[in-house]
Amino acid sequence: MKIKKTLRRMAWLGAAGAVGTAAAGVGVGLLGLSAWRRMTRGEEVRGKVALITGGSRGLGLAMATELAAQGATLVICARDLDELEWAREELARTGAEVLAIQCDVGSHDDVVRTVRQAMDRFGRIDILINNAGVITVGPLPSQSLTDYQEAMDTMFWGVVYPTLAVLPHMMERRSGRIANITSIGGKIAVPHLLPYTAAKFAAVGFSEGLHAEVAKYGIKVTTVVPGLMRTGSFVNAWFKGQNRAEYGWFSLSSAIPVLAMNGRRAARKIVSAIRRGDAEIILTPQARLLAILNGLAPGTASELMAAVNRLLPSPEKTDQQRHLGKDSESAVSDSVLTSFGRRAARELHQYPERRRNGEEPLRPVGHPA
Repeated sequence: MKIKKTLRRMAWLGAAGAVGTAAAGVGVGLLGLSAWRRMTRGEEVRGKVALITGGSRGLGLAMATELAAQGATLVICARDLDELEWAREELARTGAEVLAIQCDVGSHDDVVRTVRQAMDRFGRIDILINNAGVITVGPLPSQSLTDYQEAMDTMFWGVVYPTLAVLPHMMERRSGRIANITSIGGKIAVPHLLPYTAAKFAAVGFSEGLHAEVAKYGIKVTTVVPGLMRTGSFVNAWFKGQNRAEYGWFSLSSAIPVLAMNGRRAARKIVSAIRRGDAEIILTPQARLLAILNGLAPGTASELMAAVNRLLPSPEKTDQQRHLGKDSESAVSDSVLTSFGRRAARELHQYPERRRNGEEPLRPVGHPA
């Protein structure tokens, strides 16, 4: 009897060892493939037609600038017509051919019309970058049902609608690139960003599933997972509850160089990943570390976020009124500590009202941050 048990145990150990060895071999192979792909430049974008949602400012504008520099033809869309026209003019000054279309990506009709106009003008869309986003910062009691709906409309349906609109053409040609700009908030839930993180989790799931399903058609889907970036987006985010205190910590964390990646550098990395056809790119070491932690020990990661939440502004004195970041300034957010973030905001068109009023000097859109 003991012999049988010993033999059975040895068999199980042998099987486990074989599986472990195979898994290790697959892991090493995948790491090698990933390293090799990162060493290659990938497919050229010169002459390609790229559609970028949310392309009038911030990261969207930075990616449009990078693609223009590499010879791509651009289609940019956003909700604000004045901001969109400024971005079109600035990009056109670099020599790029640019079509700007007013569009709310949360509206299926708007998206279908936008894709149709782009197809009528250029005959195809080679690259789709789903980038449009909205951020509402505040503790749970301050977030309304409307905040969740708006987040899902923009950052989930605003990914699904454009993707489904361009897919038939890409599948017919058996080629194409799709990049979905998600967030580390789509890998690990970040306190005081619940509507945002819920929508980003949905976008990550859609993007990863899409990658698996359309690969056989020659279409490459890249899930982009940024950490903190210096794009100046915090000035146009919404803040609730103790809005000045919320804006203080959020603007600070989005501006300090050691924590936040330069927006133009992020754009270069994203375009390179699209060219290579990478399945995923996680920007910033901190974001990679959080993603690994959440994958290996999700319970520990959740407890860590719960501890972080205790350090954020209290929800005791809160309401559901929204305030723009630029209307929530405080001594912290207007200090030297956020100077890099505010400079990025100026350079990536986050203060359109200042340009309209002549308060902000124009500078070339490709000016380095």
